[in-house]
Amino acid sequence: MNFVLGIDGGGTSCRAALATAEGTVIGRAKSGAANIRTDLTGARSNIVEAARLAFLAAGQDADLIPQTPAILGLAGANVGTYRQQLEAILPFSISRVETDAEIALEGAVGSGDGAMAILGTGTAYMARKNGKSRAIGGWGFQVGDQGSGARIGRDLLEQTLLAYDGVRAGSPLTQSMLAVFRNNPEDVVEFTTNAKPGDFGGFAPKVFEHAEKGDSVANWILDRVVADVEASLGALDLADDAPLCLLGGLAPLYAPRLSARYRALLKPPLDDALGGAVQMAVRLFAGQAEATR
Repeated sequence: MNFVLGIDGGGTSCRAALATAEGTVIGRAKSGAANIRTDLTGARSNIVEAARLAFLAAGQDADLIPQTPAILGLAGANVGTYRQQLEAILPFSISRVETDAEIALEGAVGSGDGAMAILGTGTAYMARKNGKSRAIGGWGFQVGDQGSGARIGRDLLEQTLLAYDGVRAGSPLTQSMLAVFRNNPEDVVEFTTNAKPGDFGGFAPKVFEHAEKGDSVANWILDRVVADVEASLGALDLADDAPLCLLGGLAPLYAPRLSARYRALLKPPLDDALGGAVQMAVRLFAGQAEATR
């Protein structure tokens, strides 16, 4: 075994890192969304493309993909049989699909105790205490993912339509959102017909930007989602000295809005989720290779 692959796939993008058997990353690449519950076929295509591009970025022959084992941490891997379905159709020599939370925790705190929250297109939480891990959330934005970019975007569209109908007071934020859809509420509804979580999540930064300007609707939305995030952190029952790492595209925007209790626990992650996937791949596959020699 010459190489291992670490792959981190979510509702917005898929990242791949090619590393040596010792764990030195030599090539990185990025492709489209890889939530396997939302779009299994599309996720598979983007995963393979990200791996191919990582080989090319490392100056290696992509024909080596079938000889390379991979750890994949993917959104949607925590429900149903999507994990098994994907493992059966991937081209790697060994394919082990984990949840995105598992590789994120590995990257953030290493093998010790601690906790992490993924705050991106989706949300997921995981803590490790006395060597035992517990996960919360990651159920998809239709019935879960509270505090996620997808839910923030969905809430924004809902508030925009309520403001249009005169049910709730509008704001510069709802006015600017309606303008995106040509001031036509029917276009908002049409957008939701085929929109994926990442499409909704694309509107989330706009909410944070307007909140900084004192926008009433933006701050109403963020007060709710911050409360949701803290409720999930509370359910993890964190020790007072447990390191807490925030990961994902929205993490820097959430950090200053958390209460003092959780801000005091915040630590920079040792590595990101992609790094966690690489670490797991080295530990699992390099060890197997040694055992077979």
